[in-house]
Amino acid sequence: MKAILVREFGGPEVLKLEEVPTPKPAAGQVLVRIHAAGVNPYDTYMRAGTYAVKPPLPYTPKTVTGAYAQYALALEEQVHSLSEKINFGQGAGLWVPYGTAYHALHHSAEACASETVLVHGASGGVGSAAVQMARAMGLTVFGTASTRKGVDLVRREGAHQVFDHSKAGYQEEILKATGGRGVDIVLEMLANVNLSADLKLLAINGRVIIIGNRGEITINPRDLMLRRASARGFTLWAITPMEEAEIHAGLIAGLENGTLRPVVGKELPLAEAARAHKEILEPGAAGKTVLVP
Repeated sequence: MKAILVREFGGPEVLKLEEVPTPKPAAGQVLVRIHAAGVNPYDTYMRAGTYAVKPPLPYTPKTVTGAYAQYALALEEQVHSLSEKINFGQGAGLWVPYGTAYHALHHSAEACASETVLVHGASGGVGSAAVQMARAMGLTVFGTASTRKGVDLVRREGAHQVFDHSKAGYQEEILKATGGRGVDIVLEMLANVNLSADLKLLAINGRVIIIGNRGEITINPRDLMLRRASARGFTLWAITPMEEAEIHAGLIAGLENGTLRPVVGKELPLAEAARAHKEILEPGAAGKTVLVP
């Protein structure tokens, strides 16, 4: 079979399409024919060798043997039926973005109906999932994007108001939209750029959920103290079995009733994995990027 192999940590160019043996499942494993594989920002950090988890080299990104391939092994408990409401590409854009959004809103933020949430980078995979989910939960949803296409997508997926985060002063627009009160929750995809400003946007008892980060940033803890607020770290891979079961049940229900609609922005051939890794980190993301073997 054909698969992407990473033989050394580095830039997107280390993603190489190679011919490898089709894996054979052991006890408790399932051989899966891959129709589509989602690309996530953390895939790029892992490939670069900067992620908290470093796989032994060589490796193929994701699951037991790697989903950037024509076939992959998965544990029996990792395999779920695909809803008839969505296609393979949408299915590939389901677990990481929607699982992340669910875990962030329900478990980390403990979001409640009537609260206001700001989704930074709302046009991306996690962002659009969070917008749909928060709207279905009864929150007032603000989103940010940096292109007209992104702004239109965020508004279409259910945000009450959308702000262009490439414009100077957009934070003041957000505060004004809340009547000066601030937002209850911020879902932050790029903490190294936005976290300091996020803290000034929070209402009393507000919380920032840090979903994505690419470096260091200086903050003033007084911004948290004045608001009795919190900034909470986040990783999807640290969920408990009980949380995972709840996430799956919630996502299945959302797909069935139509409130969750995975947005695929781009489908690329498996051989273009390097391009996918490059483009997913560029500004102006719109929906999920998917590789098709």
